[in-house]
Amino acid sequence: MSLTRNTGRVAGFWYLLLCFIGPLRLIYIPSKLFVDGDAAATVKNILAHEWLFRFGIVSTLAGGALWIFLILALDRLFVGVDRNLAVQVAIFGGVMPATLFFVNAMFDLAALMVAHGADFLSVFSQPQQDGLVVLLLRLQHHQNTAGEVLWGVWLFPLALLVYRSRFMPRWLGVWLFIDGLANVNLSMTGVLFPQWQGKVFLYSQPALFGELALLWLLI
Repeated sequence: MSLTRNTGRVAGFWYLLLCFIGPLRLIYIPSKLFVDGDAAATVKNILAHEWLFRFGIVSTLAGGALWIFLILALDRLFVGVDRNLAVQVAIFGGVMPATLFFVNAMFDLAALMVAHGADFLSVFSQPQQDGLVVLLLRLQHHQNTAGEVLWGVWLFPLALLVYRSRFMPRWLGVWLFIDGLANVNLSMTGVLFPQWQGKVFLYSQPALFGELALLWLLI
């Protein structure tokens, strides 16, 4: 039991760090720097607050590394409950999503390079370069939309592990399963009905907070 508590607290600690650094690039930076429908203003804001934008890239890279540590801790914690389910969590929730973190950082680095006007981009006009910056930023958004499938699927085996374990409340497992369904639904909405994605995201908030159940591990 002591090992379970210690491993659980390690996993909870990694997730707590992710909760602190994740919103920087996903929520704060877009709200402060990106101007919808105005590529020139977006580029101007990025260059004026370049260090903030670069910190967002660092947070993305750190998030990818921390995510791997989190999954390793969860695997160690739940491997005794069901090894097959623990492996599924490691695959769908670890290796694949963590890779997407680093791809997202690449999009941001490329956008920053274009914003600075690299020499080989001189064949493009300034408005075209500004548009390219926004394209790279939107590609990251679309990748997040596609990646939500993984964000949802990895929660299904995790929910079963939590439900079957004897050291976490079963209702947390049910909440995680509903959270997984909400993420998959968000991804499908973003692909099929993108004009409704914002409303679906808003209505899904109670379900999406299910992942905060992982903070229970700190207890």
